[in-house]
Amino acid sequence: MTKSKKRSIKVMTVFGTRPEAIKMAPVVIELAKFPDDIVPVVAVTAQHREMLDQVLHLFDIRPDYDLDIMAAGQTLFDITIKAMRGLDGVLTAEHPDLVLVHGDTTTTFAGALAAYYHQTAVGHVEAGLRTHNKYSPFPEEMNRHLTGAIADLHFAPTDTSEKNLLAENVPTDHIYVTGNTVIDALHHTVNEEFSFDPALSKINFHHHRIVLVTTHRRENLGEPMRHVYKALKRLIDELSDIEVVFPVHKNPKVREVVEQELGGVERVHLIDPLDYEPFANLMHRSTLILTDSGGVQEEAPALGKPVLVLRDTTERPEAVAAGTVKLIGTDMDRVYGEAYRLLTDSKEYSRMAESCNPYGDGHAARRIVQAIRYHYGLTEEKPDRFTMTK
Repeated sequence: MTKSKKRSIKVMTVFGTRPEAIKMAPVVIELAKFPDDIVPVVAVTAQHREMLDQVLHLFDIRPDYDLDIMAAGQTLFDITIKAMRGLDGVLTAEHPDLVLVHGDTTTTFAGALAAYYHQTAVGHVEAGLRTHNKYSPFPEEMNRHLTGAIADLHFAPTDTSEKNLLAENVPTDHIYVTGNTVIDALHHTVNEEFSFDPALSKINFHHHRIVLVTTHRRENLGEPMRHVYKALKRLIDELSDIEVVFPVHKNPKVREVVEQELGGVERVHLIDPLDYEPFANLMHRSTLILTDSGGVQEEAPALGKPVLVLRDTTERPEAVAAGTVKLIGTDMDRVYGEAYRLLTDSKEYSRMAESCNPYGDGHAARRIVQAIRYHYGLTEEKPDRFTMTK
């Protein structure tokens, strides 16, 4: 790869949701460690407002630009149009050498497309994840495909994501296998001495096992979610030593079904969505996690927690192959049966909990920034390649 001979480069990070902020924060922090080489610029769309601000505060990140696009009832069209228009102005003002986007949100795709329209290079953090089903998850699968088609540098978290990119004819010297920055963020956040706020004060962490649940996927809205919640009620009825902690997504379509099925059920704690720091520490204190979230599939293996994924497909197959994550869908009997087995079969539980961590070692951000510096001729040393730890 031909590397330019610049004395310094301007790198703009663009993100807009809480998951993006969590995973980009270690990169933002790492970029600031090289003031002689890199001029960092942070632009947030605030596709999520409150949840984004929580992470910015936790990692002490002060954006240079805040587009503040979030509005009640916003659609994918609204997010895309507002993000594109706002980023057009930012790119015109800053003229960065490289725009870094993360993952698969609408902000990700809008950021990549806006940079392309300005003929600015794009780096894609967490590149190469695929389900090969354009509507599962929706719209994330196409967001990452389209971003990958635009990107110049691809920071693949795992060997599997690298293989996906190579299959799409991305040049091998444009790909760096770095591990996932979410593990960097976890190392920064999880603390054995962490104290929870009053929202979690009624949970008996000392005498009960905690089952942590999150659901939010569009494809699971309605009856699929209802089936999951009915399975949770069966578990509570049959296992007296468990408590379910459920940070309920703010989507009214989620909340309505949750309240109908789990409202007032003993030992089920329906709470508002948590900030990242208490949520990471709650994962650390939990016994079992049921989720349709992508990020949790990466975080929980690093904490030694079995995960039952309430989806039929996943763009994160590494943990499935490693054995710490299992795809179970939303069928009521299967959700109940798989969870019951893990909570009553110690050998099966240990097999999942003690599986290897396929996603990172806490040094992904360092590899990403070193790859950028190498690409632009600011260092002659290529980053080491992340390999799965045992």
